[in-house]
Amino acid sequence: MALPFAQSRRSTVGIEWELALVDADTGDLRQVARTVLDALAGPDGSPHPHVHQELLLNTVEIVSGVHERVSDAGSDLRRSIDLVRGVTGPLRVELMCAGTHPFAQWDHQKVTDKERYNTLIDRTQWWGRQMLIYGVHVHVGIEDRAKVLPLMRAVLAYFGHLQALSASSPFWGAKDTGYASNRALMFQQLPTAGLPFRLDAWSDLEQYTDDMLHTGVIDDFSEVRWDIRPSPRFGTLEVRICDGTPTLTELLAIAALTQCLVDHFSSELDAGRELPDLPQWFLQENKWRSARYGMDAILILDADGDEELVTTDVRRLLEVLAPTAERLGCTDELADIETILTGGASYQRQREVARRHDGDLQPVAFALVEEMHAGRPLL
Repeated sequence: MALPFAQSRRSTVGIEWELALVDADTGDLRQVARTVLDALAGPDGSPHPHVHQELLLNTVEIVSGVHERVSDAGSDLRRSIDLVRGVTGPLRVELMCAGTHPFAQWDHQKVTDKERYNTLIDRTQWWGRQMLIYGVHVHVGIEDRAKVLPLMRAVLAYFGHLQALSASSPFWGAKDTGYASNRALMFQQLPTAGLPFRLDAWSDLEQYTDDMLHTGVIDDFSEVRWDIRPSPRFGTLEVRICDGTPTLTELLAIAALTQCLVDHFSSELDAGRELPDLPQWFLQENKWRSARYGMDAILILDADGDEELVTTDVRRLLEVLAPTAERLGCTDELADIETILTGGASYQRQREVARRHDGDLQPVAFALVEEMHAGRPLL
């Protein structure tokens, strides 16, 4: 089947941010998404363009418009957060974000009553009900469809870097999993989720899509839930690697890193230079290492199997991307990656809060709420 790819301006950026709705007094999840969405709907009942429903009623997703600069996407998100808080404040509900909630129980959560979500739960059963997880999606515009798959393979080589920096899901059901990102390994249990297959030509993607539609695995391409995927509808490469990010500062830093990676590799492709392309077995190992060890992960960097500590290689990468960041107008946002490197990723901060409170995870939830208000890491 033909899979058209929309026209898009090069390296434009859009951000999708999934937020948890939590009780201001207990820190537990509240099932009030429908109330929020109804309050923000238009006079004719149309949904708000920047505040969307999600699988669970404890979640809303806020989305930016399409922008040249990450900072402008951030301004969109700030405005949407203010709108949502205008509804949630009187309800004694706060906003929070992390890859998972520290102690909420998955079997206490309610699913949004929508055919798409009901079908997903009916098919996936126990694993689908377990999807009490939150993520960040960054779209980067690709001006030429021929570039999409080579750029996807190149960004995959930096999967572990993005996952380690964003890792924020050490706890699950009030237990420490021992992982920096438990979300990463949970989400891949769903059909069509996880690492993408290796595809060398757009016709390979069209054949894959045709096969999945023909066999009833998907009803629409949007149900392909890879960690990185082309988004034909928007004309973007959609990077879905990252755990839910607790603060806007970290979110924009990671979005800037993503935008810079894509644009840098696009320039390399224009110059006829070879792009990174790791074997599938190294990609799979990097995903596991970064999910398990986070900022302490030793990642495989190339097809020869050379390795480096992720924090060391991120600092090298920041130097490489500095001219790209200057051109894209996101130098300040990219510089905040160093804030994560020096201050710790969210999973580390969450564990430190739990340690200070003798393992009590309620203060962890409250700390995440406080960070969301501050817009920056607080430890």
